[in-house]
Amino acid sequence: MKSIQLKWVILVLLALIWGSSFILIKKGLIGLNPFQLGSLRIIFCAVFLLVVGFKSLASIPQHQWKYIAITSLFGTFIPAYLFAIAETQVSSSICSILNSLTPLNTLIFGALFFGLTFKRNQFLGIGIGLIGTAVLIFTGKNHEGTDNYYYSVLVLIATICYAMNVNLIKKYLSDVKPLSITTGNFLVMLLPAILILSFTDFTTKVSLPQTQHAMFYIMILGIVGTGVANVLFYKLIQISSPVFASSVTYLIPIVAFLWGLLDNEILTSFQLVGAFIILIGVYLANKK
Repeated sequence: MKSIQLKWVILVLLALIWGSSFILIKKGLIGLNPFQLGSLRIIFCAVFLLVVGFKSLASIPQHQWKYIAITSLFGTFIPAYLFAIAETQVSSSICSILNSLTPLNTLIFGALFFGLTFKRNQFLGIGIGLIGTAVLIFTGKNHEGTDNYYYSVLVLIATICYAMNVNLIKKYLSDVKPLSITTGNFLVMLLPAILILSFTDFTTKVSLPQTQHAMFYIMILGIVGTGVANVLFYKLIQISSPVFASSVTYLIPIVAFLWGLLDNEILTSFQLVGAFIILIGVYLANKK
């Protein structure tokens, strides 16, 4: 399959996988706290990848392991916990919409640190996207009327981490196989995740049916939504551009919103307006 066709196939697959991740996090939080969820997500994924990709680690040049470690931090480790914490107060649909800021942040941080250049429409798109973010965050209240925009900011920080990761992969790891990058990432994260999990009350409630149900959702999230998806994503970065790869977040909210509707989530009119503004901004920022 030609690269131009393959990149679109991978883009759609990633949208379906990652669009389903938000509802899996929501289900996982019924029985697990955010730190347990984030840690188990990493552990499940690490075990899976070490089984299928351990031999691929030998192909990583020694001098590039520092970039493997850095991308593991920005690409998965920090966001895994930030999204879990955020979804204790913010709906999965809203989190997926805020996640759409990843291409804008990819462009911003690419220009600031990696030599990407701005065009006028991209600058306009960033401004519009930020306006949409402000609308979405500051109209974010739960049913009890308590402000939860602080938790929405955690998602914004996660998108910045993703943006840094995309640019780092493109600049420093383009010649490393996607499976090698992903397996190396999770090898680096495995021990810290185990340590964080050990400081929670996980062992006292692991036998509870609610906890086991939650673990099943997180196992799917870890293996498919994190492990398989990361391999596909790194392949996409290598055969396209950082901004194209991060534009998968155009489609993610559509999938996540449909899951949210099935789970009785409702967006307010202001939140729909904010979402629409963000997507316009992302479109303009990526328009050639």
